[in-house]
Amino acid sequence: MHTLIPVILSGGSGTRLWPLSREKHPKQLLSLISDDSLLQATVRRMDGLDDIDVTDPVVVCNEEYRFVIAEQLRVMERKGTILLEPSGRNTAPALTIAALTALQQGDDPILLVMPSDHVIVDIEVFKKAVQQGVQLALQGRIVTFGITPDKPETGYGYIQTGNKLESSDAYSIARFVEKPDSATAQAYLEAGTFLWNSGLFLMHASIWLQAIELCHPDILSACRTAWNGGSVDGNFTRVEKTAFEQCASKSIDYAVMEHIALGQNPQLPAGAVIPLTAGWSDVGAWDSLWHVLPKDQSGNVSQGDVLLHECNNTLAISQSRLVTCVGIKDMIVVETPDAILVAHKDQTQDVKKIVDSLKETGRSESHLHRKVFRPWGWYDGVDSGERFQVKRIVVKPGAALSLQMHHHRTEHWIVVRGTARVTRGDENFLVTENESTYIPVGTQHRLENPGRVPLEMIEVQSGSYLGEDDIVRFEDVYGRDKN
Repeated sequence: MHTLIPVILSGGSGTRLWPLSREKHPKQLLSLISDDSLLQATVRRMDGLDDIDVTDPVVVCNEEYRFVIAEQLRVMERKGTILLEPSGRNTAPALTIAALTALQQGDDPILLVMPSDHVIVDIEVFKKAVQQGVQLALQGRIVTFGITPDKPETGYGYIQTGNKLESSDAYSIARFVEKPDSATAQAYLEAGTFLWNSGLFLMHASIWLQAIELCHPDILSACRTAWNGGSVDGNFTRVEKTAFEQCASKSIDYAVMEHIALGQNPQLPAGAVIPLTAGWSDVGAWDSLWHVLPKDQSGNVSQGDVLLHECNNTLAISQSRLVTCVGIKDMIVVETPDAILVAHKDQTQDVKKIVDSLKETGRSESHLHRKVFRPWGWYDGVDSGERFQVKRIVVKPGAALSLQMHHHRTEHWIVVRGTARVTRGDENFLVTENESTYIPVGTQHRLENPGRVPLEMIEVQSGSYLGEDDIVRFEDVYGRDKN
């Protein structure tokens, strides 16, 4: 039986799905299609693959997302290797460190490379395509999957197919082409030989390393140095930062696949593309999310507390309050506790410009939700004023915040559910439901949940400065230098 390792690339920020997707909690971590997040759905995608031994995944991600990803895997009762990139260097270096990791786990496994933020509706069709791809990978090929286009899409790159391969539904790769204009996209659709570039790949780990060494030996060298100099930190594998940041920022397509298509180096492994019609979407913007979600008779999609009247082809999402829409058509309405987006479906690509404006003016809504996830649980910023801030805090059973101190604020803690173990200076005591305690300025303190149910509490901060960077951390089991 052949061994296959899912390699899940989770580095994107998904700014065009703002305000649900934020820089520090991007779209792959959101439950946009089902109860699973897009990342969790990607992990489940290979469950039950016949005649192939599918191992736990290797997830390559940004340091910012590590705790949320670890928690989402834990909830699924899945293990996996979480590889941390100290900075984004695109997909070719990410796959290279994953391949180096995979070779340490087995003889020479096949890698199935999947972006964490894509949707595939027909999983059985996808599995059959993967099984075909495995047979081609066993021949030493690098396989990609091209999506059969159903419209002249200008938002995707394309793959032109070459000759059909014997005893297979796959084709050789004639060329990769950039995102086209409308007229060119229409010509591609009519030609019938062009497929959308899905970003899905399949190959032996050693074959990828051979290909990247021939095309970009500098990338392999930097990644090998970074991987050899790395370390294991709890659930996470870190690569050495300085060496990794020497990598050129290249995609898999630019770094290797385009060279294979050109066929200029006979030492390169052969390529193959398998056409795929499985309800794929990269969910790159709100209009593409509307496209893949179930609709009512008027073409509307609604999630949350939403009331529609005489609306057509509209997507309306509510997270925290009633949203009502009357007489609108082809609109996107998305409500979160701290922001509301209203956009025409034809202009959803421009949402990124709103995010850029928020960043330029230093507004936190560009990168944080009001509800912020931490390795120990989460907090929700309920209210704030000139010298006060109110948070709802939930601490997971058995979890603990760092031993810390604040220079500029006091904190009042009121327990509304569960039991808190509080360290305050030299004291250590329990605070139970309907009880409270107080942390003076400059006092070392820690909050823990010793119980078996979530600890829920209200925190009232007061002082001259209430920023999250007013933390001096003395002990932290999560290895953070700031909260």
